[in-house]
Order: sequence, then C-alpha cells, then structure tokens
Amino acid sequence: MTTEHLNYCKKLKRRKLAIRLAQIGILFLFFGIWELVAALEWIDPFIISSPSRMASTLAGLIRDGMFFPHVAATLWETVVSFLLATAIGTAVAIVLWWSDTLRKVTEPYVVVLNALPKIALGPLIIIWVGAGRAAIITMALLISVIITTIGMLSGFNEVDKEKIQLLRAMRASKLQILTKLVLPANIPTLMSTLKINVGLSWVGTIMGEYLVSREGIGYLLVYGSQIFKLDLVMTMTLVLCLLATAMYLIVALFEKLIARRY
Repeated sequence: MTTEHLNYCKKLKRRKLAIRLAQIGILFLFFGIWELVAALEWIDPFIISSPSRMASTLAGLIRDGMFFPHVAATLWETVVSFLLATAIGTAVAIVLWWSDTLRKVTEPYVVVLNALPKIALGPLIIIWVGAGRAAIITMALLISVIITTIGMLSGFNEVDKEKIQLLRAMRASKLQILTKLVLPANIPTLMSTLKINVGLSWVGTIMGEYLVSREGIGYLLVYGSQIFKLDLVMTMTLVLCLLATAMYLIVALFEKLIARRY
C-alpha cells in the first residue's frame, strides 16, 4: 500500500468521523435548545414538554414496571408484521412475475389497493379478525405488503432481458431463471424494500394500536393524549423514533453482510 493511498484512507476516516461528530453535535444542540426554550417558558412546556421532563417520565414508567411490557408488545407486533409483509409481498411478486397474464389482470387492483387509505378498513379488520394483536398485525400487513409487492415486481421486471434470453437459449427452465438470475439480481432491491418496510411496519403497528390495543406504544400515545399528559406522549414518541432507528440499523447491518457474499 502506497503512502498516497494510506493518506487517502486516513482522510476518508477523518471525514467520516467529522460527519458523525457533526450529527451527534446537532442532536445535542437540538435537545439543549429544546430544554432552554422550555425552562425559560418561551413556549409553554406543557405543550412541548422538555428533555428533562421526558427523562423523568421515562424513569417513572420503568420504575412502575409499565415501560418494558408496552415496548415489548409493540416490538413483537412490528417484527412479526415486518417479516410477514416481506415474505408475502415477495411471494406475490414472484407469482405475478411468473405469469405475465396474471400480472396484467391484477395490476389495476394492486394500484387501487395501494392508493386505498388503510385506516378506513380499521372497523372491518376488527370485525374480521377481532380486537387483538391479529388486528394490529393485519393493519401493518395491509400497509406493507402492497408496497413490497410493487417494489419487488418492479425489480424483477428490470432484470436484463438479454440475460434472460440467453438462459432460455440454453434451455433453462423458468424456475432456474428465477433462482439463478432474477432473485440474485434483486438482492439490492430486497434490501431497499426491507428498509422501507421498517418504517411502514412501525406506522402500521402504531395505527393498529390506536384502534384496538390495550397495550403498546400506540396505546400509551392515545392514553397520554386523552388525559393531556403530553410528557408521556412526547416520551413515547422519542422511544418510537429510537426503536425504529435501531431496527433500521439492524437491516443496514444485514445489508452489509449480504453485500459481502454477492
């Protein structure tokens, strides 16, 4: 390794460190200004809360044994819906790719389902599957599955047609084309879809908990707003952001591990 290359690598590391420090600095600055604004009552702290009040609320939830059961409930529902949505959406995309006729027939319906406000189906979901975790997971699935199907199907259709023709000329079966070309070529598409599904799964789960849950982060958000305990609302909103970020980082780490193999 040459001296120039070493210097270049060090420069890249310094740049990454500077970016990371800037990100952390902005975060601390944001919370510092927020605390100052609340302490000086430039804006009523009852409305915007403050980092110190949120920390106190969080400590109280943990002390009372309420925090972890509620977070665990939401986390379980989100992870299950995330995995199911990815699996079901990818499977549907494979079926639609396999049959061009079926894809053309169902395409308008897929578009309509994607445009439909899923929250409007809330009362029907409760009637269909009951007012429990099944309803929450169903709501999250409705939000995520269509997006997964559309994204994966678009990736399948963008595979190089010349490569497909070459495999057909070599008498490869459709299953072989799928497993040897189409799916490997769409690993980046799958990783992008997973990242999108992280956010959609959390949105769907919280929406479901707004409707039917008696536990979870969504329940605490609704409960806090009903009794005008905005410290609780802001605290759980921040917890939700942290959990969603952690889940996204896990997916990003998984993407790096996959990238080393493909």
